[in-house]
Amino acid sequence: MTTTESYEQFSVRRREEILERICSAAQRAGRDPQDISLVAVSKTVGADQVRAALQAGWRHFAENRPQELKKKLSELSDELAAAQASFDMIGNLQTNKINLVVGKVRLIHSISSEHLAQAVASRSQVHEVVSRVLLEVNVSGEESKSGFTPQEAFDALPRLMELEGISVEGLMTMAPAHNPDAARRTFSGLRELAERMRDATGLELATLSCGMSDDFEIAIEEGSTLVRLGRVAFDPGYQSLGKQ
Repeated sequence: MTTTESYEQFSVRRREEILERICSAAQRAGRDPQDISLVAVSKTVGADQVRAALQAGWRHFAENRPQELKKKLSELSDELAAAQASFDMIGNLQTNKINLVVGKVRLIHSISSEHLAQAVASRSQVHEVVSRVLLEVNVSGEESKSGFTPQEAFDALPRLMELEGISVEGLMTMAPAHNPDAARRTFSGLRELAERMRDATGLELATLSCGMSDDFEIAIEEGSTLVRLGRVAFDPGYQSLGKQ
């Protein structure tokens, strides 16, 4: 952001740059850029920055804490409704916070266990909604990351498909930081797991949520259909390590 550029102008310019990079990554993989959704992760910014992003054309946002989600939904209710915009839940979801999320978000990315899936399904039925969810899979095997192992996700899917109150729309993963080769293996592993799960169940699993500010181009090359962008979308001083 230059000294004469407003934050609103930065938001427009940065979104255009991101779209160009997504198009280039998709073309390298022989994919249609229109098949890739963008989610602006607003967990480190306030309502004013989200308003600027709305004006710049962003329509999908995400929070990783239910309390912050509730706050932003309240502060931005009129603007979100006018723009037909929505929030996703991407962070660790504790069972005692499910009521802050169910019926409030477009998509829950972080179903990390059968127990959590059952709890979300139960609360969704109480609220008379069907929650669209992704299974969080720890493809890399890092102890610091939560989620199903790939085999656990494969084994659990038929049971989760039977739960009323949720609809399993796909898978989500996070790659090791600052390691492009490991990121590529992680994303390709998620794609291959989704293919196996589709073959076994017939479920579409159309959404593969993977790729963040440093590695979203690699994720797109490996089949991501949804990228979660925080710093690259909101921080004027940020330069993505993955920029090509």
